[in-house]
Amino acid sequence: MALNKPTKHTLFRNTRFALNGLVEVTLNERSFRLQLVLFVVASITAWSLPVSYVHHAILFGILFLPVMAEIINSAIERGVDLVTFEHHELAKRAKDAGSALVFVSLFTTSVIWGLTLYSAFCL
Repeated sequence: MALNKPTKHTLFRNTRFALNGLVEVTLNERSFRLQLVLFVVASITAWSLPVSYVHHAILFGILFLPVMAEIINSAIERGVDLVTFEHHELAKRAKDAGSALVFVSLFTTSVIWGLTLYSAFCL
């Protein structure tokens, strides 16, 4: 069975594939668009706060975690949908695990923001 891949990948071709994926997820996933809005709002908030550059970096850097988790979740959902559109317990478990990943990433981001802001303003 032949793979559906060109034999030679270049940095530019791989970048194009990555950008195509970002466009596709942005256009077709409402939850990803919501994550992007939260990312922009929280980024502006993070850089507007009167804290040190280290705190800025922590607050800004952790914002990528939920965005990456949402992309992984979308990939899981597409993989499952490629296999079957019918209800199947294993398909449900795979999609639920992807959703759990997004939830844990949002929870982790919230905890790190809370601890960082506590460190910046209360210690």
